Amino acid sequence: MSESAAPASLTAPNSLSAPRRRMRSAALTGARVVLALFLGFSAVAKLVGHASAVESFDRMGWGSGAMYAIGALELAGALALLIPPLAGVAAIALVGLLAGASIVQLTLLDPPNAVMPALLIAVVVLIARDRRERTRELFALLRSGQWMNR
Repeated sequence: MSESAAPASLTAPNSLSAPRRRMRSAALTGARVVLALFLGFSAVAKLVGHASAVESFDRMGWGSGAMYAIGALELAGALALLIPPLAGVAAIALVGLLAGASIVQLTLLDPPNAVMPALLIAVVVLIARDRRERTRELFALLRSGQWMNR
């Protein structure tokens, strides 16, 4: 099938009707907020040295430095998800963080708990895909150096 013969829904990424686009956008905005809250609580537990976080990092054989570093990365990702121009970049970075969390759950902690970060990867991929134009604009602005003149 040639591209010209392909249905519009396959060739045009914005072929959704306006109400469906608004609904999708609202759902993904809600997902960004919920994910930011989830990551924020997880980050705070690590940054304040909550007993459950300390115990998990002890079980992995990792020190408190790793706990604080991961907590800081989670908090940065959570905050960036809430800033529209940074949400796509944050989602891309969070794929890596969540993949690591899933692998750690599978190999060092509790394998059944690997499902949660794996499911969250699907959510952040959808967010990254939805924000891809803003992410391209951000990278173009950074490459051009125009952000320094603002």
